[in-house]
Amino acid sequence: MKVLIAGASGATGSKLVEQLLIGKHNVKIIVRTPKNLPERWKNNHQLQVISANILDLGDTQLKEIVKDCDAVVSCLGHNVTFKGIYGKPRKLVTEATKRLCEAIKDHKPKHAIKFVLMNTSGNSNRDLNEPISFAQKCVIGLLRLLLPPHVDNEQAADYLRTQIGQSDTFIEWVAVRPDGLINEDSVTDYEIYPSPIRSAIFNAGKVSRINVAHFMSRLVSDDMLWTKWKGQMPVIYSMSSSS
Repeated sequence: MKVLIAGASGATGSKLVEQLLIGKHNVKIIVRTPKNLPERWKNNHQLQVISANILDLGDTQLKEIVKDCDAVVSCLGHNVTFKGIYGKPRKLVTEATKRLCEAIKDHKPKHAIKFVLMNTSGNSNRDLNEPISFAQKCVIGLLRLLLPPHVDNEQAADYLRTQIGQSDTFIEWVAVRPDGLINEDSVTDYEIYPSPIRSAIFNAGKVSRINVAHFMSRLVSDDMLWTKWKGQMPVIYSMSSSS
């Protein structure tokens, strides 16, 4: 299968590229600059590198990029710098999600394309009655006021929930919500839940970026796993931190 990844040069996106290449999938990536990509990627015939700012691409260009893809994954996020958090584009994740989905719809694929959004456990799934304490609601309210990337993550997931929904002809989706991201070198055991099993604010667990990448790569390649989670916002924890 062929998978398009936005945000492939990021800490988690790069792990996803590696997992898909290990699985012998064909991969397209959109990156602003290819110069810092690993050397082993540059001569890999399974990998196509598109050098561009995704929000600067025209509608026709995006439609051409997605037209031969079976799945699209967004690992986009904001850099943890003052400019990355408070500068433009403030709606990077939301706008990229909308534009990629619109490009898929414009192409009118013969079968539904899988769309995976990397999100956050701090964002609740409003399709479910996820219990949130009053204290956590207060903190989330402050995050919405003070941290534009949090609102961006919420609105991107809400677009999939409310605009794409559960019965779109051309797009099926999953929004993966990792808790407390950490760096590890190899895949370990992890668990997936429909909703958080602990407070993302006051009792956060941990999950390695490579585990998140492994789960997302399985989602796009394993139809049974996809059927289990499509239209949902699963939360992922490394097993050592989920209890």
